[in-house]
Parts: sequence; C-alpha cells; structure tokens
Amino acid sequence: QVQLVESGGGLVQAGGSLRLSCAASGRTFSSYAMGWFRQAPGKEREFVTAISWSGGSTDYADSVKGRFTISRDNAKNMVYLQMNSLKPEDTAIYYCTARRAAGPLTFRNEYDYWGQGTQVTVSS
Repeated sequence: QVQLVESGGGLVQAGGSLRLSCAASGRTFSSYAMGWFRQAPGKEREFVTAISWSGGSTDYADSVKGRFTISRDNAKNMVYLQMNSLKPEDTAIYYCTARRAAGPLTFRNEYDYWGQGTQVTVSS
C-alpha cells in the first residue's frame, strides 16, 4: 500500500514556474513507477509525465516537453515536477500516481495509487 500526498500548487502568472512535490509512504518506494496526471474543469484526466523506478527513464506529454521536468529522490520517497514557462492551459488539478512496476507508465489505468491532487492556476 502506498499513500501519496502532493504539495506545491498555487497561483502563478503565465511564464512563471512552480515545483510540485509528491511524498510517498512505504519502504519500497524505489520499486514503484511514478507519474503525474492533470485534470482541468470539464476535461478528462490526462497524462503529463512519468518516471521509472530508478529514475533512469522518463516520458512526457507533447504539450509539456521542454517545459516540465520530472525527478525523484528514492532516499526521501519523493517525486518532483518542475514546471517552467507555464501557460494558462496548464491550469488544472495535478495528481501524483504510482504503480509497483519498472515504468515509465503513460496510461491512467496502469496506475494503482493516486494522491488527492494539488491545484495549479496560471493567470494570463
């Protein structure tokens, strides 16, 4: 069982940056592939980025490539999402997710555990 808690969301102007954090419980964090998804009002939850259990492989949605960076610290049971050059269309609730697998995993139904989400709002 893994519990995930996101933090770091907030209100930022277009062009600004935010860093989201996801704290995971459990002693086998390094066995889990991790990901970030987001859901805007009235839209489906969509894939943002994912990272393998070792941190050696990552994957990104085309809409965030070159702007967002995922990373993890297995010693601290943490995953991070650095978001730069933010756009109004990045406004959404951002969810951290996990599955005991090598990863990276890009499909929502591949993940078993989800955090409660953190709101990111980008003003124009």
